[in-house]
Amino acid sequence: MAASFRKSKPVENINPTPGSKNGCRSNRFMEDGVLLTWDNLSVTVAGGRPILQGMTGYARPGEPLAIMGPSGCGKSTLLDTITGRQGPNTSQAGHILINGRKQALAYGTSAYVTQDDALITTLTIREAVYYSAQLQLPDTMANSEKNERAKTTIREMGLQDAMDTRIGGWGAKGLSGGQKMRVSICIKILTRPKLLFLDKPTSGLDSAASYYVMSRIASLNQKDNIGRIIIASIHQPGAKAKLCISVSASNEFFALDGFPCPSLQNPSDHFLKTINKDFDKDIEQGFANGIPTLEVIDILVKSYC
Repeated sequence: MAASFRKSKPVENINPTPGSKNGCRSNRFMEDGVLLTWDNLSVTVAGGRPILQGMTGYARPGEPLAIMGPSGCGKSTLLDTITGRQGPNTSQAGHILINGRKQALAYGTSAYVTQDDALITTLTIREAVYYSAQLQLPDTMANSEKNERAKTTIREMGLQDAMDTRIGGWGAKGLSGGQKMRVSICIKILTRPKLLFLDKPTSGLDSAASYYVMSRIASLNQKDNIGRIIIASIHQPGAKAKLCISVSASNEFFALDGFPCPSLQNPSDHFLKTINKDFDKDIEQGFANGIPTLEVIDILVKSYC
């Protein structure tokens, strides 16, 4: 897994097959699932104000990718752009490729879990997931198969002991925030999508709930043996949640550029402190060697490119 919010390496750097111009021809990543790449993505809003500039990167099957960064840096915008969910007042440039080609995704191939749940509060977990299975899965599938798929999905997300608990909402006691997020994920993965996108799945959760949500997300590929791409934007990585995200490559990258993570500190927190320019005046003297944050960001971007 990878963890950072940055200008990613060009598509050319992802182990291209000999003879490929952009690394997107059939290779070992595509044998097990979908290979998703985005090249030189830029997004502007009305008036020409840029939100994203020159974003290039890739996501591989079986290796969940975490998009991390300070508030307002464009995490959700990047997710929305990759998934084609941008609003009418935005314009974008660049290329988004599936297995090296521009193509429309078939129904059920991708799923997007939003930050805010859209669950019916009066339903139980069992009812919400079973009804969704009846609506989403094809008519050619027998009802018994649909029910089994729903039961398996609930079990994959660790909700089997709360199947008959009502979801609840304002004024009605029900599930915790972490459980609601896992129900939302259950409903989205019923079709066994090859691409799963999650927008801030740990927002508003305590460290324990964040850990359980992230661990279930990270273990999905092992449970159903689908070469699935999982991309999640992470707003505030806690010490427990980061255990589900491999940060070794990012740790080495920051260290080589002169910004090593102090011992006994959560690397994810260190990365965000290093690139957060909102509180430059409040950061203790000596942090990041006393270099202004904008200069630190420039160093990291130039080094990565």
